[in-house]
Amino acid sequence: MTNTPATAFNATHANSYAEGPPRQVPGFAGLHRMTSMLLAERVPLQGKVLVLGAGGGLELKALADDHPSWTFTGVDPSADMLRLAKQIVGPHAARIHLQEGTVEAAPPGPFDGAVCLLTLHFVPRDQRLETLRQIHRRLVPGAPFVVAHISFPQEEPERSIWIARHVAFAGTDPANAASARQAIATRLSILSPQEDEAMLREAGFTNVSLFYAGLSFRGWVGYA
Repeated sequence: MTNTPATAFNATHANSYAEGPPRQVPGFAGLHRMTSMLLAERVPLQGKVLVLGAGGGLELKALADDHPSWTFTGVDPSADMLRLAKQIVGPHAARIHLQEGTVEAAPPGPFDGAVCLLTLHFVPRDQRLETLRQIHRRLVPGAPFVVAHISFPQEEPERSIWIARHVAFAGTDPANAASARQAIATRLSILSPQEDEAMLREAGFTNVSLFYAGLSFRGWVGYA
């Protein structure tokens, strides 16, 4: 299965990545804090957590800071982004295994929890359900899965309005706004919140609940 092309997150992108999400994602630090809290409700003290789309390392560092006895497997298709993650996690590196590839490259587990932040909108729609199923089958029964990504209505004119809002919040130079809107409209795989929730349930997750909404981003927690 093809996930985000590794070339989309090359060395140039990796070098500037850490500056992007805090500026582009409303309540970015709060999203990490909520993710940590929701996982901790069920992940045991010596738990193992799978992080899909771990390149960059920001969520890995946040979770490792909060939970010094957890171990992590971080999976990402970009070698450059994984190198950045290794730098970002710093002293936590001994507890974190980084794996290049898509979710199929992840060990079978079972894991006590899983995270996928700001990633699924890069996964083509026809591969989204299988990606979620691959995560589900690697979790122990009842394990939490926390996911957040771009999700907004897909009917016009609402879709174009939300794309414009997304670009505006990111602080895009007005001279580049039109091209940025076009890139989001054509290069990302964005579902409506209703479609996202339905797909999580179809993949096998239960008690799916919305816990985060930040302008064009939504986040859910569900259980294996």
